[in-house]
Amino acid sequence: MDGIGYGGHAMNQTATRANGAPAGSPAILCEGLIRIYTVADVDVVALSGLDLRVEAGEVVAIVGASGSGKSTLMNIIGGLDTPTAGRAVVAGHDLGRMREAERTAYRRRVVGFVWQQAERNLLPYLTAAENVELPLLLSRTGARDRVRRAHEALDLVRVAPERRNLRPGRLSGGEQQRVAVAVALANRPSVLLADEPTGELDTASAGELFDALRGVNRELGTTIVLVTHDPLVAEHVGRTVAIRDGRTSSETLRRLGDGVGGELTSEEFAVLDQSGRLQLPKAHVDALGLDRRVRLRLEQDHIGVWPDAGATGAQGDDRG
Repeated sequence: MDGIGYGGHAMNQTATRANGAPAGSPAILCEGLIRIYTVADVDVVALSGLDLRVEAGEVVAIVGASGSGKSTLMNIIGGLDTPTAGRAVVAGHDLGRMREAERTAYRRRVVGFVWQQAERNLLPYLTAAENVELPLLLSRTGARDRVRRAHEALDLVRVAPERRNLRPGRLSGGEQQRVAVAVALANRPSVLLADEPTGELDTASAGELFDALRGVNRELGTTIVLVTHDPLVAEHVGRTVAIRDGRTSSETLRRLGDGVGGELTSEEFAVLDQSGRLQLPKAHVDALGLDRRVRLRLEQDHIGVWPDAGATGAQGDDRG
């Protein structure tokens, strides 16, 4: 699969302005996001002060272990859930301040969804084209425009004309997911959310889906957020955000070098949140034997971190 998501920022600014956000503002901004659920009289903290910024036109992968909070984050961004505290703004919409009717309109027009399971994306008794027309019907788009826009969306994701009058059960898994992308794009949302979109696809079908997503990002400038545990998916986007214990822990940026045929480089960064907290990578913690407390020293251009001799039994030193 080729890489995706290294450009497209300018194209999505027009779409973002159409949905209420000022030009140049991020497509997604989460600040101090907290989500607490009560399960059997026990409070479960799914998000614990998460910060996230996604620029308009970016393609970003969000990764994390089961229970890390990535699905909760997706549900909040998608308007399916509300934060307990903190702020989430998508395309100019403050999700914590919306009433239910506004939330429904938001889900129909501002964000599009692609789920891992085909049955969540497509109605089995409608053809591929009819599935794409359905959200347009709900938005009261005229019949002629519905047909035209449905076929434009199917063209964009490369579903062959002869396959569009088939029901989902007669389509391959890859075709079903590409039709699902077309459904999500029908109302021309600013943001496309995809939850494990390649989880049930083979390598070839996953490659076709990424070709489709790359085309959507290039042609429409749509901001795309992929939630995944698959490292192969994360390697093919411009930025990967890792979530651990309900907070963003690290970001990996992939950049193309200057000039024709520039080399793709990858660099991982720890994320510093608004409270000054960061999560040290586990490999670093294990390598230095860090436990409970650490010693810090502010140097001219960096901060030194090493074990506290009193807590670990190690002998402190003056390293920076």
